[in-house]
Amino acid sequence: MSQDSVAADPVNQNEQYRNVSMWWDTLPDNLVGNPRAPLTDIVDADIAIVGGGYTGLWTAYYLSQADPSLRIVVLEAEVAGFGASGRNGGWVSAYFPTSLATVAKSSNRDSAIALQHMFFDTVKEVGQVAAAEGIDCHYRRGGTISLARTPVQLTRAQASIDDNRAWGFGPEHYQLLSADETRERLGATDILGATYSPHCAAIHPARLARGLAQTVERAGVTIYEHTRVTSLDPGVVRTDHGVVRARKIVRATEAWSSQLPGHERAIIPVYSLMVATEPLPQSFWDSAGLRQGETFGDQRHLIIYGQRTLDDRLAFGGRGAPYHYGSEIKPEFDRHQPVFDGLWDVLRELFPSLAPYRITHKWGGPLGIPRDWYPSVGFDPVTAIGWGGGYVGDGVASANLAGHTLADLLVGAKTSRTALPWVNHKSPEWEPEPLRWLGVNAGLRTMTIADAEEARTGRSSKLASLLAPLLGGH
Repeated sequence: MSQDSVAADPVNQNEQYRNVSMWWDTLPDNLVGNPRAPLTDIVDADIAIVGGGYTGLWTAYYLSQADPSLRIVVLEAEVAGFGASGRNGGWVSAYFPTSLATVAKSSNRDSAIALQHMFFDTVKEVGQVAAAEGIDCHYRRGGTISLARTPVQLTRAQASIDDNRAWGFGPEHYQLLSADETRERLGATDILGATYSPHCAAIHPARLARGLAQTVERAGVTIYEHTRVTSLDPGVVRTDHGVVRARKIVRATEAWSSQLPGHERAIIPVYSLMVATEPLPQSFWDSAGLRQGETFGDQRHLIIYGQRTLDDRLAFGGRGAPYHYGSEIKPEFDRHQPVFDGLWDVLRELFPSLAPYRITHKWGGPLGIPRDWYPSVGFDPVTAIGWGGGYVGDGVASANLAGHTLADLLVGAKTSRTALPWVNHKSPEWEPEPLRWLGVNAGLRTMTIADAEEARTGRSSKLASLLAPLLGGH
């Protein structure tokens, strides 16, 4: 859910959303479609869902499967898939940003392991539902590679494998690849090794979001677009166009939760930015690889992520854009040239043969981070309000599992999903300003410095290890 419209003129308005990301720009016309009507009256519903991204749409999907008689309304301030769901890196990843040790402290060892196995299953679930519903989201489950390109990164890679072994996850889940084994999958420079997990798929994220919106509409769900929610309270959601009276409500607004009254410090919006190349020739891919749809990153502190798209582009992103004072979200923050330049520098460092080719798209958007980096999904039976979010940038699979879990909670079903330790987890609030502006931006800067220090000295950065407990999550 966004608070700033791309355009005020409703005529052909959705065509203007093609500027949001390369994913939107490469959507087929039938998925771009025409704007859906806004809410203009008082309506009654069994369940009102605030937010037309993955979390809201998956919740609507599984609810309509569980009980087709439910009157379900989705409210979206822009258009379905406008936010992170139409802009992300296209990783359906089993990664959970909170360490299993932290999860176990709040529950127990078996529950933490069960959560990870559920995420493994969720990667497959997204592909199975897309296939069953005819959503051509370019799903390819090729796994994910995290390169080690320095001795420090190789040590870090080995430590991550050792940690996973301690939790009972064998080579069928996580492997340490040799340099030669890594090059068979990905032909980047300075490879010393990599970790590999099969539990990740590459997708075209906007195709999934827009296709899912059409799927839930066919199931009887009503989606109101260009309908900005101004407040939600038990039994009622108020918007700038009308009101929904509902027995139960779901808040599925991720980074934009920080813009809702009463949720200003529940989550912070942090920007992640991406670039995409023009379609690259087979001669490039003969050496670069990624033939099975593998996603890739490396073991640096400041996250990078990439994939080979089905039309043979490199889509590549990373963190580093500043956090904006007061959790402000504006369209102009979606683009930050120093980060774009840095991403292109990293890409050409990884693949020097990219030099003759062009970057055709640059975009970005906010993701949601809770104070303890612990995503959650839940439902309060007293207020009859549910929520899902705080995915820390790994929301494609997380949102599917959250939506499936919310559907269980809303219809009162007790399942293996509702017993998971992230259900009804409550994160502490972020600090008031200016403390969070100072802390978050210092953290981002420190990760950059730590990576440069490791590259220069060949030793693990003490700065990163000191800051990690303050940032939470690991």
